[in-house]
Amino acid sequence: MSKIERLRLPEDDATFGSNRIFDLFQYSPAVTANGLVFIAGQIGLRADGTIPESPKEQIDVAFKRISAVLNHLGLDFTDVVELVSYHTDVVNQLADFRAVKEQYIRSDFPAWTILGVAALARPELIVEIKVVAAPRQA
Repeated sequence: MSKIERLRLPEDDATFGSNRIFDLFQYSPAVTANGLVFIAGQIGLRADGTIPESPKEQIDVAFKRISAVLNHLGLDFTDVVELVSYHTDVVNQLADFRAVKEQYIRSDFPAWTILGVAALARPELIVEIKVVAAPRQA
């Protein structure tokens, strides 16, 4: 039988603000199962609930949210084995996405799937990123 753990963030988390969104939509920011960590898709949503207008900043905020979840689990981007990015305009967003991604993922490159989508949860959102991590053995 596999051990499954669901991450619950501190209510005063600097990156997320609280668990309000997770509770409202009934999901966890991350679930660990069978030694893998599945991080829910992250968007460019600041802790205060605002969304940056700049595509590059939205992408950066999404990566910061992933980084925060990884940090809560004692992990970092070198533990990421799969990255899936969803873009509302992949052709025009890819250069910005790659530039921001390179600030967070510098080595131990994960598998990466890039998908174009018609829309995300809110009309002003342009990207969502989900990852799977495999913690390195000590």
